[in-house]
Amino acid sequence: MKRIVEIVPARPGWYSRWQVGPELTRCYPVSLWALVEEADGSGREVVGMDCAGQWPGAEDNESGGGFVRYLFQLPDSGPPEDVEPPPSVAPRSTGPRRQSAVEVQEAVVSV
Repeated sequence: MKRIVEIVPARPGWYSRWQVGPELTRCYPVSLWALVEEADGSGREVVGMDCAGQWPGAEDNESGGGFVRYLFQLPDSGPPEDVEPPPSVAPRSTGPRRQSAVEVQEAVVSV
């Protein structure tokens, strides 16, 4: 079993690509990078983890999927063509919700 030593957030644009079928790959956004080491402290590696908690080498990854590689794509260029589609969930009617960004304007004071 591996132990997490350190965690840092992943910048937008990082994806992990997985082989999910004979001719089918799927990309998932990387949520964080983790430095993991063997239980005996013998070896360390950096792995990217997605929001579902999958990472190369995890014992409980979805069955049938094999890690291919990490890739970076500039956020302005959009996601990879094989990115996992977002779930179609209706917005909540109650509770907090993400608000759109508000442009801050500088206050003008006349004296």
